[in-house]
Amino acid sequence: MNSALIVSCTDRGTVFFTEMLNAADIKQIAALSSADEARRLLLDRDFDLVLINAPLKGETGEKFSRQIASKGFSQVVLVVKSEFFDAVSEVCEDDDVLVVAKPVNKAVFWSALKLAKSAQRRLRREQAENAKLKQKIEDIRIVDRAKCILISYMNMEEKEAHRYIEKQAMDMRCTKRDIAEGILKTYEN
Repeated sequence: MNSALIVSCTDRGTVFFTEMLNAADIKQIAALSSADEARRLLLDRDFDLVLINAPLKGETGEKFSRQIASKGFSQVVLVVKSEFFDAVSEVCEDDDVLVVAKPVNKAVFWSALKLAKSAQRRLRREQAENAKLKQKIEDIRIVDRAKCILISYMNMEEKEAHRYIEKQAMDMRCTKRDIAEGILKTYEN
């Protein structure tokens, strides 16, 4: 975890959480005092962690934390008064928001931060795996289009077209997608 956004309407909360994040070796820390400012910043930039010290000016922070978590880029920790903890956590946990009760001591905060880091690593792995799968699907789609062209223009059977693309890829030491893209350029123009 390299970057964090603290949203807190109190200076005391901002200072406390900044010190804790600095101690956790998080290098890039931004601090804002309202959810509106944070929403504007989050349009331009992603953070690994968004820490919300509720309540915020004009809102509880609950809806805001759920909005951020739903985008899937950041881990969200929502700090609420202890009397609201059960109700807020019940609503927010389904949206993958970590809820911590005030007053926050260092041990509790470290535990929440470790959970957030672990979840962030898992999220990054899943995003990378998702990107690989999307790439494979795109590769298959392009190769299939090229096979259809070979079937149409060269009167090949599907197996022949597949073997042709594979053999060309092996002979030219490139991917099947590269060969398929060459076929598409030749026949679709």
